[in-house]
Amino acid sequence: MQIKSAVFVESNTSVDRCPQGPFPDFAFIGRSNVGKSSLINAICNRKNLAKTSSRPGKTQLINHFLINDQWYLVDLPGYGYARVSKKEKQKFQSYITAYFKERKQLLCAFVLLDIRHEPQAVDLTFLEWLGSQQLPFALVFTKADKLKPKQVALKTAAYLEQLKADWESLPPYFITSSAKSEGLEQLTAYIGQIMDEIKGLNAL
Repeated sequence: MQIKSAVFVESNTSVDRCPQGPFPDFAFIGRSNVGKSSLINAICNRKNLAKTSSRPGKTQLINHFLINDQWYLVDLPGYGYARVSKKEKQKFQSYITAYFKERKQLLCAFVLLDIRHEPQAVDLTFLEWLGSQQLPFALVFTKADKLKPKQVALKTAAYLEQLKADWESLPPYFITSSAKSEGLEQLTAYIGQIMDEIKGLNAL
């Protein structure tokens, strides 16, 4: 899928105020400082569509971007470490939960994982929660350019092997680098595939 247009629509703290209408959501989420904003900018080929920061936890709203006048890319607050107060963290974590439980337009959540690190308990717990809610998701390993290709392969295999202990089948996964634009075409092609499947179902 070629992304021809990407337009910021609005930011919200409540799922009730998210854009309504026929366009589906594809949500991006991960631990703070996983490289989410950089990945979104790289996917859309825009430098400052999503705001990047050296300070983890900057995204604290549900941000909708309309892509190709066909679907929404949703930038969600990161979970895990963020340099905000406990009260603030609980507030935006609560509307993340509400978003996933109530947003009927959501077709897939892309969970970002820093490929340099071992599987983190907070990530595994979040994946388990998505599974318990029967929400479709895919894994996006980020920052692959920080490792040598052999290390990338080993890290990915080890992560998937750990997931096999608790999952009957593995979710789709993508290995990406925002800096080198690696894996982005495969990721957007997957979104295009889901869109085509939905169109086919609606045509029946």
